[in-house]
Formats: sequence, C-alpha cells, structure tokens
Amino acid sequence: MTTPHEELLPQTRRALLHRIAVGQVEGRAPSLVAAVVRGGRTVWTGARSSVDGPVPDENTQFRIGSISKTFTAVLVLRLRDEGLLDLSDPVEKHLPGLGLADVTVAQLLAHTGGLAAESPAPWWERTPGTLRPELGDVLGEQPFRHPVGRRFHYSNPGYSVLGALVEKVRGVSWEDALRAEVLEPLGLDRTSGLPRAPYADGWAVHPWADVLLREPAEDLGVMASAGQLWSTAADLARFAVFLARGDGRVLSAETVREMRVPATPGEAADVVDGSSYGLGLQLQRYDGRLLVGHSGSLPGFLANLSISVDDDVAAVVLTNCTSGPMPSLIGADLVRIVAEAEPRIPEPWRPLREVDPAVLELAGQWYWGTSGFALRVTTDGTLSLGPFSGGGRRSRFRANGDGTWTGLEGYYAGELLTAVRRPDGSVSHLDLGSFVFTRQPYDDTAPVPGGVDPEGWRGVG
Repeated sequence: MTTPHEELLPQTRRALLHRIAVGQVEGRAPSLVAAVVRGGRTVWTGARSSVDGPVPDENTQFRIGSISKTFTAVLVLRLRDEGLLDLSDPVEKHLPGLGLADVTVAQLLAHTGGLAAESPAPWWERTPGTLRPELGDVLGEQPFRHPVGRRFHYSNPGYSVLGALVEKVRGVSWEDALRAEVLEPLGLDRTSGLPRAPYADGWAVHPWADVLLREPAEDLGVMASAGQLWSTAADLARFAVFLARGDGRVLSAETVREMRVPATPGEAADVVDGSSYGLGLQLQRYDGRLLVGHSGSLPGFLANLSISVDDDVAAVVLTNCTSGPMPSLIGADLVRIVAEAEPRIPEPWRPLREVDPAVLELAGQWYWGTSGFALRVTTDGTLSLGPFSGGGRRSRFRANGDGTWTGLEGYYAGELLTAVRRPDGSVSHLDLGSFVFTRQPYDDTAPVPGGVDPEGWRGVG
C-alpha cells in the first residue's frame, strides 16, 4: 500500500540527479547541493562539485542570503501572535526616531513601505557591517523611494529595521531570539549567523573564462536580519516542512498560512509573471503550480527554497557562486519532477463524525440571481460555496459559533455568511455580504434586492 513516506522511485531519483547535474554544468557552479521534501520528510538529496576536497553534502553550510528574511518574518509574527505588537502598528511606535513616518510592521514585512532597496554606499553585501553600526546608517538621509503602501519595492533596509524591532521587543539580539525561538525548537542546529565547519567557500566565476575568484564573507552587522544566515540543505528542508504545516512550538498552521497570502500591490509585470510577495515569503506561479518560499544571494552564494503546498513537495538548492545557475528554476523543476512523476496520493475520504442538522439543512443548491451555486458541508467542518460549474467566485467558510460563518478566501474572504430564517424556523435565504442566495432563481418568497416581477417567469410570444 502506498504511503506518503515511501521512498522515491529510481527513475524519479535519476531525473532529480540529472537536473542538478545539468544545472551545475550550465551554471558553472563550483558546487551545487539540493534536497527534496515530500510528506513532511526529506526523501532525496544530491550534490555535484568540482572543488578540491570532500564533496559538499546536505550537512554542509552555504550562505543563504535573503532566505534569512523569512526567518526574521517568523520572529515578527511570533511577537504579533503573543500580542506584543500588531502588524498595523507604525514601526515608530516601537522604534521611535527613525524618520519612517507611518510605515507599518506589515508594510516592512511585505516590502511596501516605500523604502530604498539598498543601504547607502558602499554596497553592504561586500563590506563589513562595522561601516553601518546604526540603523540610521542603513536607512540613510533619504530612506524613501516611493509613497508608503503604494507599491512593492524590495527593501533590504526594511528587514534590517524588522530585526531591530525584534531586538527591541525581546530585549535580546536578533540571532539569540532566532536561536531560542525558531532554530532550537525546529532542530535546525546547522543554521547560524557565522559559518561553522563544514562549510562551502564562496566563489565568483569569471564570465568569459573557467576560472575562480574567492569572494569575501562579511559579517553584516545590523543588516544581519536581511541576509546573514548560513544553513544547510538538510536544515532548510526541515524549515520547508514548518512553512507548509506550521509547528505549535513556533507558529501555528494558521499563521504560516497567513504568511503565504499575497500582501503586495503587484506591478503589471509581476501580474503577468505570476509573482507576488506575502509576509516574508515569495510567491511564484511556475508551469501552473504555485510555489512559495524565498531565494537568496550574497557574493559567492545563491540559494532557493521552493514549496508546493498543494503537492506536498518542497525543494532546496544551494550553490557557492555569485552568479551563473538559477536556483529558483532548478528548485521549481525539482518540485515539478516529483509532483508529476509521483503525484500526491490523497488521504482517504472520511465522513464527518457528526453534523448539526441545522447546518446540514443548508447543503445543496442556491442561486444568486440566475447563477447557480452549490454549498457543501465538508469533512474539516467548513462550508464550501462555489458555482455549479466553470469559473466564478468560490470560498470556504469557517463557523463562528453563533450560526454565522466567515469567508476564508477569494472575493468572500472576511465576509459574513448568515442563514436567515423565517418565523417558523425554516431557511428563507442566505445573506452573504448583502448578496441574497435563494433556493430558486429569484425566489419571490425571499427578500431579493429590487424585488421580483409579480408576473413571474414567462416566455416571449
């Protein structure tokens, strides 16, 4: 009997190895290490290398650059979940004197605060953090490039501010908070701010010659929360499981789901490209598949973490070169190879243990005007409303415990669904954010907005 933890088939494993081998050759990467997660565990790792010494493996540290931002976002959301701040709080409420006006915590998480992409020169990724000892040195005299909240503009200084926010509220360093609140609970003992052997050296590959140049590995100081971390394929694989499922010791499944919701006004090109950004997570549509995660780069290193929640498959790709391979494309391909070669086998359908008759009474067909919808009572205790066929507005609804339900997604997210009953207790109609759903198209026994023509339905003679 097939289980989610069954090892990958030999042909799938060979296809994965072939993909990273091609990626290492075409990208001229000194080393490339990858891992694939399925069903909550690592099911494959692979490596290709041309450097002297042992071949790096899933326990070798690489620098992961901006994947560090996702770790920082987790720390901030923990503060929110504990009631120590609100995402709508102006950052100045907790870090006064920065000159950031009304920029909120959520806007920094989603890169919509209007801040510059980089700190003032010299380039922070290739120079020591001691050149920027204070947040003011990171933000500069003119921190803004766009109106606050108007557009997505990726900002490394913004995540430096979020790291400082964590330090201010917790009263410990960003790295100490990260270690105690995320790394240790999740067992990520090979993730750290400074490299710990065995680790890969960072290289630049000459664009027109097959030769290497060693890259510096600087301590980024107050910019650490934007890109400091070193990690391994094995640790990031475990982190991927957490980002897909949550872990009560760190963040709930509901909160990590919130991180995966688009939170930015997209550029026109982003809409065409199918890319967006949540709360510390990148979202990308690739070959019809939604991938969430993050990419990272620092001189000498490229990294990617890609997760398909629907397929229950994730991939990690780490390389030690400044440019060349495309870890995000390789990661997307690793997810695709497994998802297509060995499609996820769903859990067996199971009926509800019990159902409230007043809820079951709502199941079946409903009409909004002349558009037909089906309402179902599902195994997870939610209501599901969607068109009979084709596209259209659909959503799941969570019970509020008072006879109403709240929409969880799409057009109806946050909207209230109420079953309106007649004096005799029978259901008259559903009210969904002022929309009236009736059992028959334009039911004249229900309060249809604008009323129903008393002559009723008729043909044309």
